[in-house]
Amino acid sequence: MASPGFEDGPDDPLAGHPRRLRPLTADLVAAVLGTRGHTVTTDSDGDLVGRWDDTVIWFLRLGEYGELLQVRAMAAPLFPIEQVPALHAFCNAWNHDHLWPKAFVHVDDDGRARVCGEVIADLERGVTPHQLDQLLDRGIATGCRLAAAVERLPGGALP
Repeated sequence: MASPGFEDGPDDPLAGHPRRLRPLTADLVAAVLGTRGHTVTTDSDGDLVGRWDDTVIWFLRLGEYGELLQVRAMAAPLFPIEQVPALHAFCNAWNHDHLWPKAFVHVDDDGRARVCGEVIADLERGVTPHQLDQLLDRGIATGCRLAAAVERLPGGALP
């Protein structure tokens, strides 16, 4: 993404000098994703969420002031609870061999397991749109790569 220049209107989250640090906001995240043509919606909890093929990705702001960015990818295949040890082994191997995303197993209330991945960055001091674009792009790309690897595991079923 080319760093946005000076935009019209003070309400535009991309307005201002491109090197100026801005607080992490949902509007800024949505605007940066929009510059790449990505469509996201707001879920019932107020979090941004999008879909890349079968992979659902959340863009969460965590921390006391919403200063932590978490890009969380959820692979589509569901696995029976008996496969959790094999999924843990997969995640451990993934985390050993890949920097991003951190892979982990999540077990739903109904006893089905799935693999998720996350990229987290502390943006307490702020972020430029270009830096945020890079973080979001890496979170999406590596999350989709993890999901593709999970889809090749035996025993998974698409919902």
